[in-house]
Amino acid sequence: MLLIKRLIEKNYIDICHYRILTFTIYDIYDLIQFLTGGEHVMILPNGVTGFYDSEANKPPTVDGKQFKQLCFDFAARNGGKVIEFSTPQYPANFYHAHVKVLGNVFYILLNAHYPYLTFASLVEPGNIAFIDQPTLNEPFSPFYRVLGTVELNVPFNQTLAKNTKLNRTELEQLAYWKPETVGQIIFNFWD
Repeated sequence: MLLIKRLIEKNYIDICHYRILTFTIYDIYDLIQFLTGGEHVMILPNGVTGFYDSEANKPPTVDGKQFKQLCFDFAARNGGKVIEFSTPQYPANFYHAHVKVLGNVFYILLNAHYPYLTFASLVEPGNIAFIDQPTLNEPFSPFYRVLGTVELNVPFNQTLAKNTKLNRTELEQLAYWKPETVGQIIFNFWD
C-alpha cells in the first residue's frame, strides 16, 4: 500500500484507475531508485550552477521564451495571472515567474542551463523556500524535469560533490558558498 501511495503522490498512477500514466526517463530512474531502496541523489551536470571554466565547458541554455509562454498559458488557463516574470539576472542562475493561480501565490523556477523546474513560496537572495505542487506538474512535465522538495532538500556535502559532473570553477564556488542542499546549487544567487 505504501508503494501505491508513493506512486499516486508522484503522479505515476491515477488515483481513480490505478493505471500507469506518463513517465519520463527521470521518473523511471526515480521509480527504480525507490523500488530498490536506493538513495536517490541527482548527478549534477557541468554548468548547472551557471559557472564554467572555459568556452569548451560552457553549459547549454534552456529556451526562456518557451518557459515564459508556458507560464503565461498555465496562469491564463487556470484563471490566474503572472505577477512578474524574470530572466536570469546577475547573480541568479534561473528564470522565475511569480504567479497567482487558484487563489495561491507562488513562484515557478527554471534553471537557466538545464531543464530543471520547481516551485517555491519565497524567492530572495540566499533564501528560496521550495514547495511541492504535484497538481501543477502536468503542464510543465512534458518539457522539464519537475524537481520536488525530496530531491532539492537532499543535504549536500563534499562526498556528494565527488559524484557530480561539476567543473573545476563550480567546485571552487561550492567551497566558497558552502551550499547545504542540492537545491541551493541548482537555483542560486552566486556572484
